[in-house]
Amino acid sequence: MQGLSRLSTRSVRPVVVIVMDGYGISANAAGNAIAAANKPTLDALFASRPHILLQAHGTAVGMPSDDDMGNSEVGHNAIGAGQVYAQGASLVAEAIQDGSLWRGEAWREIIAASKATPQSTLHCVGLFSDGNVHSHIDHLKALLAQAKAEGVKKARIHALLDGRDVPETSALDYIEPFEQFLSEISDPGFDARIASGGGRQVITMDRYEANWQMVEKGWRTHVQGEGEPFPDIATAVKTLRARHPGVIDQDLPPFVIAEQGKPVGAIHDGDAVVFFNFRGDRAIEISRAFEEADFDKFDRQRVPKVTYAGMLQYDGDLQLPKRFLVSPPAIKNTLSEWLSRSGARQFACSETQKFGHVTYFWNGNRSGKFAGEVWQEVPGDVIPFEQRPWMKSAEIADAMLAAIERGKYDLLRCNFANGDMVGHTGNFRAATLAIEAVDLALSRLLPAIDAAGGVALITADHGNADEMFELDKKNRAPKLNADGSAKAKTSHTLNPVPLILYGGGKLGLKNPSEFANPPSLANLAATIAELLGLEKHESWRESLLSSVG
Repeated sequence: MQGLSRLSTRSVRPVVVIVMDGYGISANAAGNAIAAANKPTLDALFASRPHILLQAHGTAVGMPSDDDMGNSEVGHNAIGAGQVYAQGASLVAEAIQDGSLWRGEAWREIIAASKATPQSTLHCVGLFSDGNVHSHIDHLKALLAQAKAEGVKKARIHALLDGRDVPETSALDYIEPFEQFLSEISDPGFDARIASGGGRQVITMDRYEANWQMVEKGWRTHVQGEGEPFPDIATAVKTLRARHPGVIDQDLPPFVIAEQGKPVGAIHDGDAVVFFNFRGDRAIEISRAFEEADFDKFDRQRVPKVTYAGMLQYDGDLQLPKRFLVSPPAIKNTLSEWLSRSGARQFACSETQKFGHVTYFWNGNRSGKFAGEVWQEVPGDVIPFEQRPWMKSAEIADAMLAAIERGKYDLLRCNFANGDMVGHTGNFRAATLAIEAVDLALSRLLPAIDAAGGVALITADHGNADEMFELDKKNRAPKLNADGSAKAKTSHTLNPVPLILYGGGKLGLKNPSEFANPPSLANLAATIAELLGLEKHESWRESLLSSVG
């Protein structure tokens, strides 16, 4: 075992980890698409198999506070690392508070470029909300305030509207106070304005190369200044909402702010650009468009020579971007690395939208495979997820069944993206269908796991489909739209997630009261290692198993 000691001579193989993305547990039936779904397989598992709840948000997964929802990135980091690392939001907030961000070489280069000529401009591009999943508007404000303090004369903001990690039509709640902030910080020596924008699901923030046209639209909007002109962002949002009734913020078309027929903030040679999202998955593609000399995903037409930086480095293996303001967490001693050292063989599978989660994020923000790993991506659909809420659950199940039947893998892991990606649409009926599709996939996988003599750990990375309506904090009743309908919720939840143990004979799960802190996703790595008969790494949280048989 190359230095790794076994806990016992008995182990269970294969171990199959099934992540039901966006599957939280809530006792509240209002807006609960999971409770409303017809899911006989999951109902039977909860009725007959050992199961407990795991924390998947807040400090349990490295977020700044327990008011912060979890997300797929930090969730898979925690599962794969077996430990909790301070995540992007915390890292950035700490770097701003202690001033290390401003002392860093990357910020010094951004400031120098922003002041190089009288025409030089600092551009800040990113998600415009306080959702704290991809970005935080307070970080943007800090960048602008510091830039002014250091003598930058001109700044332009390119605002990607959220409506996904925050209420679905909340854009004006951020725009109006931010415009007030800009009016207070601007003076004859500092000109700061919003220059362009659009919905995050329409422009710029694609991930996993699912839809490069989104990035192209963002490039043309932010860089070229192409798009429908408006005098200000509030007018743009109000006009586009009236023109597209029922469309939520994340799906609003792109726009530019213009004066006298010209965009106020196209990006030119000699400018500096900061992509202020701290999360990597939806920042990689636009970063490639700025940095790759041989970029071929779309015709960039005019490619300005700029000084570009990400808030963090979004991919350490690819060194993308080369310049970044805050170093990401250095996640060491991951489960995949630990198992690889033991000679274990591992299989990972999901569709495009979550493929990076069971590979890159699971492996501690590492793009490359460890020895013994095999990855299989199922190409995802490029259509609105509510139109096909089953997504690629059947194809993922097919791939997992084939891998189990090959009998060569010790650990297999997959992610069913349905509960999260469909949950983000705010479509309640589609979300129930999404959960039902995952339930059907489970009904196909479990007999194969039985036949192989294996065990399954069925869990989730965070909640989403469990709370599809905005709820009143006091009485937990749905908030209502003007027409009396329930107001849709498109963001993640603060609810715990399940862990179901399937198979394994007399194995069971500990009672949560046995832990000093509530068990969380970070306890899964040690649990998996114990099932495989391996000792856990000393840095990991303890196993959840109550017996090794």
